[in-house]
Amino acid sequence: MSYIFPPQAISAVPVVDSDALYPVHRIYCVGRNYGDHVKEMGGDPKDEAPVFFSKPANAIVVDNAPVRYPQATDDLHHEVEFVVALASGGKDIANDDALDCVFGYAVGIDFTRRDLQAVAKKEGRPWDTAKGFDDSAPVSAINPVAKIGHPHNVRISLSINGELRQDARLSQMIWSVVEIISELSKFYELQAGDLIYTGTPAGVAATVVGDHVVASIETVGSLEFDVI
Repeated sequence: MSYIFPPQAISAVPVVDSDALYPVHRIYCVGRNYGDHVKEMGGDPKDEAPVFFSKPANAIVVDNAPVRYPQATDDLHHEVEFVVALASGGKDIANDDALDCVFGYAVGIDFTRRDLQAVAKKEGRPWDTAKGFDDSAPVSAINPVAKIGHPHNVRISLSINGELRQDARLSQMIWSVVEIISELSKFYELQAGDLIYTGTPAGVAATVVGDHVVASIETVGSLEFDVI
């Protein structure tokens, strides 16, 4: 079989202590999964169900490479997130089976064109242009479950130019990893290679060209890069 032009390279994420790469199938994201963040965005945590959206697989940035500031925005926000990397999947996955699907975990950032998202929310439009753009999903190397288990009550944080912006614990998530996988599988057939960004804590704010971003999750890993 031949192609009319060369196909794009497979998007892949490094794996801690391995020469093998994790091939990315899809990127799913969860919105409004920390109570304090829901409040800072004007919502009520008691009223929230999981909000799912997606990013293209090639939105990842790996190996601490610089992130390009996107076009069509003047208000790019950082959102540090706990990332779940699946080794298997399925439809209608039961809670008891959810963690069996997980290969490992990583640190990620869901970059958001906040000005475009605000317009989309106001006018009832999709979030695609606000969320699914180039370089919008930087991610650290994936740390396998076999090495670190399933982190729960550990610290997640993000700093810009040495200033702490976001600081929380994974136990503050409204929807747990188990619940997210189970609920997401009601809408999609999850597969090996799927990354799930599980939501961000409070403290989201704008980034500008020249910023140095450092994000970390205890026992999982860290991520740092420059915005160019």
